[in-house]
Amino acid sequence: MPLGTIESLDHEARGITRHEGKAIFVDGALPGETVEYASFRRKPKFELAHLVKVLKPSNARVEPRCPHFGICGGCAMQHMDHSAQVAAKQRVLEDSLWHIGRVRPETMLPAIHGSPWGYRHRARLGVRNIPSKGGVLIGFHEWRSSYIADIRTCAILPPHVSALLMPLRDLVAALSISERLPQIEIAVGEVCTTLVLRILMPLSAKDEQLLRQFADRHDVVFFLQPKGPDTAYRFYPQDDRRLTYGLPEFGLEFEFKPTDFTQVNHAVNQVLVRRALRLLDPQPGERIADMFCGLGNFTLPIARSGASVVGVEGSPALVRRGQESAKANGLAGAVEFGVANLFECTEQSLAALGRFDKMLIDPPREGAIELVRALGADAPKRIVYVSCNPATLARDAAVLVATKGYRFIAAGAVNMFPHTAHVESIALFERP
Repeated sequence: MPLGTIESLDHEARGITRHEGKAIFVDGALPGETVEYASFRRKPKFELAHLVKVLKPSNARVEPRCPHFGICGGCAMQHMDHSAQVAAKQRVLEDSLWHIGRVRPETMLPAIHGSPWGYRHRARLGVRNIPSKGGVLIGFHEWRSSYIADIRTCAILPPHVSALLMPLRDLVAALSISERLPQIEIAVGEVCTTLVLRILMPLSAKDEQLLRQFADRHDVVFFLQPKGPDTAYRFYPQDDRRLTYGLPEFGLEFEFKPTDFTQVNHAVNQVLVRRALRLLDPQPGERIADMFCGLGNFTLPIARSGASVVGVEGSPALVRRGQESAKANGLAGAVEFGVANLFECTEQSLAALGRFDKMLIDPPREGAIELVRALGADAPKRIVYVSCNPATLARDAAVLVATKGYRFIAAGAVNMFPHTAHVESIALFERP
């Protein structure tokens, strides 16, 4: 059995060792460890391997809290101390910036992190009826598999949601459409928890009664989704509770739909917004753009500063939600929202929005390459870029620095998803 000393972690939290110049990616291995491994896929320049035995453990290795770790694919790093996870993600960010973009920030910001447990306020769980495994399973996919993991608790979900996993199995098993219900989407707000059932055929009268009884017993709100996310509708109870999250530092409350995109980690989101606003430093009288604004997570805090804000987003539904939140928070006069496909941004379409003093960019994983390429001679003096993919941040940062004349002032990791390999980050760019 081959041996290796692990040098670092890659972007999927796999340990990296080398043999005769070839990179070996070892699932479950940590930096500094000496391990035995078994390769299961060999390519000319790299191999993928399973961890067989740890001969010399890392000081960062800990016992995973979850009994399903290693089978469930919801987490990849529970075997690593939380503070070490944060440091590893900071290194992944630095390595991506240099190896992909050939850029380095002048300053590395302290990583943003919060509680590593019970943080996940949004989740999409698969549902399958597998008689050979005892009936209905509800959970995340197994590690590197399309099968649903047989999980009975989940340490990254809020405790009251984790406690619903087994009762939900019994509920789905009792429904007439148990074979036609492939997914349950969970969204937790400050005053209620919603469960969106993806149903591929209508419920029977008995099914509806079972859902009502479950909602009353467990204090949840059911939505039904017969087709795409836009078809989700409230089923029961029809009361006045709504999904909301707050940014108390800015005196803001946001209402959202259970299928809307919102950050999964409310506590870390509050810290992230605080840092973004500090780096952006909006001032009264400035005109600021919030690109890929979603429902206004950064737009409305910027408006609280007295600046005039233009939020641009590709989803009309999210723009409507942003407009409603601006009105509800008394900021309708300070915010202008618009719908535009920023993945097709051009210098002309960007110029048509007018001149901006500063800009915040918060794109999806694909990044904002067309937007940064479209920046012209009157581009904003300061850009804060919030990223959920270090690779596309690195690519876009290279354009900002090499062709648009920006200094790369600072960057830092954001551990929005503890125990996963997912790395979010925030970066600051300035022009003379």
